[in-house]
Amino acid sequence: MTRIAILGSTGSIGTSALSVVDTHADRLQVVALAAGNNVHAFAQQVRKYRPRVVAMAAPEGLHALKQSCDLPASAASGPEGLVAVATCAEADIVLCASSGTAALEAVLEAIACGKTIALANKEVLVMAGGLVMEAARRKGVAVLPVDSEHNAIHQCLHGRQPGEVRRLILTASGGPFRGRTRDSLRNVTAADALKHPTWQMGQKITIDSATLMNKGLEVIEAHWLFGVPASRIDVVVHPQSIVHSMVELKDGSVIAQMGITDMRLPIQYAFSYPDRWDAPVPFLDLARMGALEFHEPAWDDFPCLDLAYRALDADRSLPIVLNAANEVAVASFLQGRLAFTAIPDLIARTMDAHQAGPAGTLAEVRRIDAWARERAEQSVRALQSTER
Repeated sequence: MTRIAILGSTGSIGTSALSVVDTHADRLQVVALAAGNNVHAFAQQVRKYRPRVVAMAAPEGLHALKQSCDLPASAASGPEGLVAVATCAEADIVLCASSGTAALEAVLEAIACGKTIALANKEVLVMAGGLVMEAARRKGVAVLPVDSEHNAIHQCLHGRQPGEVRRLILTASGGPFRGRTRDSLRNVTAADALKHPTWQMGQKITIDSATLMNKGLEVIEAHWLFGVPASRIDVVVHPQSIVHSMVELKDGSVIAQMGITDMRLPIQYAFSYPDRWDAPVPFLDLARMGALEFHEPAWDDFPCLDLAYRALDADRSLPIVLNAANEVAVASFLQGRLAFTAIPDLIARTMDAHQAGPAGTLAEVRRIDAWARERAEQSVRALQSTER
């Protein structure tokens, strides 16, 4: 049995992961779960899987959970709870499926304990890719990508030498506003932006997809996962979301990974690697798919992508600022405090105010992250005052 711990078990990735566990109950076992604030859904999971360790984001959530079901002896909340789940002694693989940066310490602690990391969280590597990958290298721990794009690249690179690879090509659906100009997006609402054409995801990642920041974060993530510089990572818009990403080799050959849009596939790949298992999903029928399109991104209309490349080129602390400012901007947009087209402006303003420097320790990463969030929040308040 491969024993699984999940950070973010009630979110879209977490529930898909539990579906994979159900399909392969003879091979996979849940031993630890952490959730946000959805007490009802989490109580159902705890009753079903009987994990040895559980955690929730807030103490009041954990208290409510205790009223709903019997808890194991190890139950905690907040950052300590995430660490407890990630370092569960019985766990072989830790799936990081929580949103945002709260799980960074938990991932580092899991690596220190020798756990395999299945990573579905972009922010952890964007914020501290150097720290995480160096810790994994020192410990001899595998970091397996669960994002469909990076998972696809991992599959395409399997068995290949670094010298064979010319570039990585990440595919992007283009989000709900593909083909729209920036001027036409000034008055779009959160409801408009949350209507993703091909994937069902959480709110934050769906807004990131609409701005193309999601793809920018993936460029930074790919840099750390595969050791490839920004100059050799490209993005193409592929509306059908059938080709999940590609690798171009030095002789001009392009290797693509294709499949239906179902996150259970990359999750199962991470759980079973290096083996392959049968999956309870429809097989890809290319004849029914019809034409597959590929387009250059609209850089001027969706400037978040360029901001991500700028941050990666600067390296050091600037990706931390990019990520923190983006989280504040997206939250403000969802709250109705910021216009959609102001998201990249806010991020750029925060990056411009920052003097890039080293970020070689967890304390430095957290300090820069806190500064960027406060600076971005100040800018949001200033914009609101101007609008009044």
